[in-house]
Amino acid sequence: MHDILIGKKILERNEEVANENRGQFEELGIFVINMVSAPGAGKTTILEKTIERLKDKFQIAVIEGDIQTDNDARRIEKCRVPVKQITTGRTCHLDAHMISHTLDWLKGIKGLKLLFIENVGNLVCPAEYDLGEDCMVSVISVAEGDDKPLKYPAIFHASDALIINKIDLLPYINFNMKLAKDNAIGINHNLKICEMSCTTGKGLDEWCDWVKKDVSR
Repeated sequence: MHDILIGKKILERNEEVANENRGQFEELGIFVINMVSAPGAGKTTILEKTIERLKDKFQIAVIEGDIQTDNDARRIEKCRVPVKQITTGRTCHLDAHMISHTLDWLKGIKGLKLLFIENVGNLVCPAEYDLGEDCMVSVISVAEGDDKPLKYPAIFHASDALIINKIDLLPYINFNMKLAKDNAIGINHNLKICEMSCTTGKGLDEWCDWVKKDVSR
């Protein structure tokens, strides 16, 4: 009983801070995308390709969340956009309080319009922690198997869009695309789904068009 009450209080406080973050983002005119996935699904590569296509249209910044290392942040730095590392230690997700500590940094980025938050690789905990984002985008790779929506329904229910990544590997593995998409839509009828390969470029234009439309609304 006490564990449930403690957990409830933590989530309630997170929601309060997330709403404060959301108000700050709105005031600053920043559109925020929280990207979630299991480790190795390809979030960082997707961000690299997205930044390459959009950085001449919008001022972009990235917050990188990892348990250890700044490897991904250093990759994003090479894209010549502002990046902030959050190292969480043993914590398997970002929370709204962590993001609130980046607000002064964000305020110093002139003309910032688009913020990507690359969450810690995890398909469980990030579903429960609102960061104040405008939308959540989940990423799975075909190498992970087509049963991810059934195994981790909460993250797909919380997401606004799903990227099914590494589709160039489809000829070599057993992945049922229709089944994966049907199961994801069964969990969230409003889920936008984009099939993508960062190797061939397929799906990247569709994804970037969706981002541009939301940032410009």
